[in-house]
Amino acid sequence: MKLILGSGSPRRLELLGVLGIVPDAILPPDIDEDPRKGELPRPYVERVAGDKARAVQAAPEDVVLCADTTVALGRRIMGKPADAGEAAEFLLALSGRRHRVYTAIAVRRGDRLWQRTVESRVEMKRLSDVELNAYLASEDWRGKAGGYSIQGPAGAFIPWISGSFHAIMGLPLPETAQLLAAAGWPVWRQS
Repeated sequence: MKLILGSGSPRRLELLGVLGIVPDAILPPDIDEDPRKGELPRPYVERVAGDKARAVQAAPEDVVLCADTTVALGRRIMGKPADAGEAAEFLLALSGRRHRVYTAIAVRRGDRLWQRTVESRVEMKRLSDVELNAYLASEDWRGKAGGYSIQGPAGAFIPWISGSFHAIMGLPLPETAQLLAAAGWPVWRQS
């Protein structure tokens, strides 16, 4: 039995390491992550995480772990910005407001799929022009849902959260450990 991480995210790999887990392979699937017309944020991340898990090639006994995270302002899905202009648009929309971050986890073994979704609420302080421009120049927004990462420099913009810090980073630890154990992966095995 092998554990396959279906994600190229260095944050997810780092968070698995917190649990003492090193995947046997890292195989990020190539799937369409565009939201469907009228799709709401929570069903969107659940669909994408499940699609990712089903797309990873694995032996029937292997365990595949995938996840997807999105930032939502009301019904609006704020994925990974295409460029600095879109990152600025996202950050200005989030500035001085509360929003939700959804992370869906999908674990597959053979034909069986286990899923969980964690919802967290995040408040971003009102950003000054100096803060916004300095953050955009840092390039930390690249590849980040909503155009920011709480564990990076933008953490200074987040005075309040309700929920899971690790889920906001991209992989909620308790739920991940539970799903891996349900799929038969020995999370707490001794070395």
